[in-house]
Amino acid sequence: MPDPLSFQAFEASARAEGFDQVLVREWAPEQVLDTHRHPFEVKALVVRGEFTLTVGEQARLLRAGDAFELGREVPHAERYGTEGATVWVARRHAAT
Repeated sequence: MPDPLSFQAFEASARAEGFDQVLVREWAPEQVLDTHRHPFEVKALVVRGEFTLTVGEQARLLRAGDAFELGREVPHAERYGTEGATVWVARRHAAT
């Protein structure tokens, strides 16, 4: 994880980029979310644990310190590791 990044710094940066909602998501160990989509764009940072994000045929293992972005309405699946995960998430609901 970038140091000394704090949630407040993540939130300030995301809001400056036009993201209108910033939150902390906690995921249970071994939780699986089958393919789904969101009506918003996502910019996120994994701060604890790990999970696999699958978009199309590409699966990416994300661990603490890894960032990712996901476009609005992009189909994807999530599979969380044995320790679950904490992810800081910024959402942009309005089209830019």
